[in-house]
Amino acid sequence: MPDLLIELFSEEIPARMQVRAAEDLRRRVTDGLVEAGLTYAGAAAFSTPRRLTLTVQGLLDESPIVREERKGPKVGAPDKAIEGFLRGAGVTRAQLEERDTPKGAVYFATIERAGRPAAEIVAEVLVETIRTFPWPKSMRWGAGSLRWVRPLHSILCILTDEGGAQIVPLDVDGIAAGDTTRGHRFMASDAFSVSSFEDYEAKLKRAHVILSPEERAEQIRQEAANLAFAAGCELVEDAGLLAEVAGLVEWPAVLMGEIDEAFLDLPPEVLQTSMKEHQKFFSVRNPKTGRIERFVTVANRDTADQGATILAGNQKVLSARLADAKFFWDNDLRVARSDMGAWTRALEDVTFHNKLGSQGDRIRRIAALARELAPVTGADSDKAARAAELAKADLNSEMVYEFPELQGLMGRYYIEASGEDAAIAAVAQEHYSPLGPSDDVPTAPLSVTVALADKLDMLTGFWAIDEKPTGSKDPFALRRAALGVIRLVLSSELRLPLDRYIDSQLLKHKIQLNGDADEKDIGALNDLLDEIAEHGVFGAALRSVRARLEDSEIDTSDGSLLVRVGEVVPDLSQDLLAFIHDRLKVFLRDQGIRHDVIDACTQMAGNDDLSRLVKRARALNAVIVTDDGENLVQGFKRANNILTQAEEKDGVEYSFGADPKFAETDSERALFAALEAAEARIAPALEAEDYPEAMAAMAGLRAPIDAFFEEVQVNTDNAILRRNRLNLLSQIRRICASVADLTRIEG
Repeated sequence: MPDLLIELFSEEIPARMQVRAAEDLRRRVTDGLVEAGLTYAGAAAFSTPRRLTLTVQGLLDESPIVREERKGPKVGAPDKAIEGFLRGAGVTRAQLEERDTPKGAVYFATIERAGRPAAEIVAEVLVETIRTFPWPKSMRWGAGSLRWVRPLHSILCILTDEGGAQIVPLDVDGIAAGDTTRGHRFMASDAFSVSSFEDYEAKLKRAHVILSPEERAEQIRQEAANLAFAAGCELVEDAGLLAEVAGLVEWPAVLMGEIDEAFLDLPPEVLQTSMKEHQKFFSVRNPKTGRIERFVTVANRDTADQGATILAGNQKVLSARLADAKFFWDNDLRVARSDMGAWTRALEDVTFHNKLGSQGDRIRRIAALARELAPVTGADSDKAARAAELAKADLNSEMVYEFPELQGLMGRYYIEASGEDAAIAAVAQEHYSPLGPSDDVPTAPLSVTVALADKLDMLTGFWAIDEKPTGSKDPFALRRAALGVIRLVLSSELRLPLDRYIDSQLLKHKIQLNGDADEKDIGALNDLLDEIAEHGVFGAALRSVRARLEDSEIDTSDGSLLVRVGEVVPDLSQDLLAFIHDRLKVFLRDQGIRHDVIDACTQMAGNDDLSRLVKRARALNAVIVTDDGENLVQGFKRANNILTQAEEKDGVEYSFGADPKFAETDSERALFAALEAAEARIAPALEAEDYPEAMAAMAGLRAPIDAFFEEVQVNTDNAILRRNRLNLLSQIRRICASVADLTRIEG
C-alpha cells in the first residue's frame, strides 16, 4: 500500500490563508480519492509561506472492481428501447440476462468496471483540486488559464512503496509533476529530489525550512520568552500574532530590540497595537514598571551578524511608527484636557445609519435610556447619563481613527485626562462588552447600565427600521448585541422588565423616524412615551393617552399617527423579545439546559424578566431529568390530551367543579388530596420565586397521577363521574401550567 506525497510550491502565500488552504487541500484530495474508490489509513497537511504539503498514508494500489446490476426493458420490448439500454449500460445483447418478475420477463445487465491504478486516480483528483481550489483571492499570470493565490512554480507528487518512489504523471498549465522541491529562498540554493514524506521533511529541515507551522510557532514562542526572561522582562502573549508570524517565515530567527525612551510614556496598549499592526512585533513588558520597553521581531533567515543589521532597520522603522502614535496621543490629550465636548459635538455630523440618524442622535438616546435604567442597575442616574454622553467621544480622536481597535480604551484614558470621575471613564472601555460568549462582562453598575442602553438601542433601532438578521447574515451584529443583553442581565442578576424598555425605545425610534410629522402628533407620541415610563404597560398607556386627547384637537382616530405607531410597536416588541429568547436558548444550551425547557418557561407570564426566566428554567431542567419529572410530564400530557379531546367533542370547557365527594376509588381521592396539597405549596413558592420548591411540589404529583390513570377510567358511561373526572384533569393542567407550560416539553 503506497504513501502519497504532494507539494504545491509557489510564491509567498498570505499568512492568513495558509491554515485554511492546507485543510482545503487535505479535504479535497482525500474526498476525491475516496469517491474514486481509494481508501487510506491517514492524512496530514502542512503549510509554509511558499508551499502547501499533503501526505496520505496507506493508500490502496488501485480502486476495487465495481459490479453494478441494472434493470432494463421488458422482454419483447421494441428494438429501439433495447438498443438504447445496451448503449447506456455499455454491454452487448448477448450479455443480457432474462429474469421473471411480478410484471413479466425483464432484461438485466451486469456491468463490471475494472479497478484503476492509484496513480491515475491521484493525477485526476489533484489536477481537479488545483484547477478549482477555493482561494479567497487568486491571480492569473503568464499565458495560462490557471488561477492560484500566487504564481505556482512546481508540483511534487510521488507514490512511495517498498519498491521505491514513483512520480505521478500529471500536468497543469505546463507545470509537470516531479519529485523535486526547493528549500529556503535565501539559505538553500539548489533543488533536491525526495523519495518519501520522511525524506522530504528531513531534507527540508537541512535546507532551513521547518514544515510544521505548529513547530515554527512553538520555536518562536520559546525563543522570544527566553530572550525576554534574560532581560528581566516578560513576553506579552498573543496567540493570533504568533500564528500569523509563524506563517511569514520558514526558518524563524528571533531577535529582541529596545524601544526608544521617548516613546515609553505612551499607553502600553498603544505601543502593543502599533507594533503588532504595523510591524508584526511582539511586545515585551517590564514587570517592575508595567511598561512595554522592548520588542521581539522574527526574521526569516540567519545572518552573519546575528541579526544586528535586521534589528537596526526594524528599530528605525519602529521609531517612525511610534513617532506618529505619539503625535496622535499628544494631540488627543490636548483636546481632552481643553474641550472634550468638541469630539461629541463633531459626532453630530457622523452618520450612524441613514435611517437612524447621526452618532449624536444615538448618543442622546443611549444617555436617556441609561438614565431610565440606572435605578434598576443600582447606578447613579446623572452619572449614567454623563458616562453615556462621553462613552463614544473617542471615535473622533486621531488615535482611534488610526487604530479603530483601540476605541473605548482610548476613551478611558482621555476621559480621565479631562478630569472626569474614573468610574465614568471606565464606562468608555467597558460599555462595548461583552463582545462574544467568552468575553468578560462588566460588573460596575455604571458600565452595566450604559452597556445595556447601548445594546438595547442598537436592537430596537434596527427592529424599528426592519433590518433584522436573516439566515447567516447579520451585518450589524444584532445576535451579538442580544447575547450581550442576556449576559449583562444574568451576570448582574438584574430584575429588568425588558418589555417596558423595548417598547419605550422602539417608540423613541418611531418618533425620530416620523420627525417631519405634525407637532401635535409628535406631542401625542411623547405623551405615550411618558405614560409607558410611568406605568410600563403599552396597551394601557395607549388607551390612557387616547382618552386624555379625545377632547383636544389631536386626531386619535384609527388612522392617526398615534394609533398607527401604537399598533406596530407591540408586534415589533414581541418579535424582538422572541429573538432575545432564541439567543437565550443558544446561551443556556451550552450550560446543559434543554431548548424545550426554555420554551416551556418563555410561555409563562413575566418572560421578559430574564433572571426570573432562567431561574425557572434551571429548576424545571433539574426536575425533568429525574424519573419523577419525566413520568410527571407523560402523566400531564395524557391528562391534557384526554381533556382537550373531551372539550372539543363536548363543546364545553371543563375548568371548574371537581368535587371529592364523587370520587369512587382510593387513587381518585388520593389525587384530589395531592392536588390540594401541591397547590398549597406551589402558589406561595411561585410568589416567593422559589422555583425549586414549586418544581418539587409539582414533581410530587407523579405518583398519584400514575395511580389514578392505572385504576380509573375517565370517560366512563356515568355522565356525572365523567364530568367530575374531566374537571379533575383540568386541575392537573391548571396547577402544572402555573409552574411551566409542559406541553412544550418534548418526548
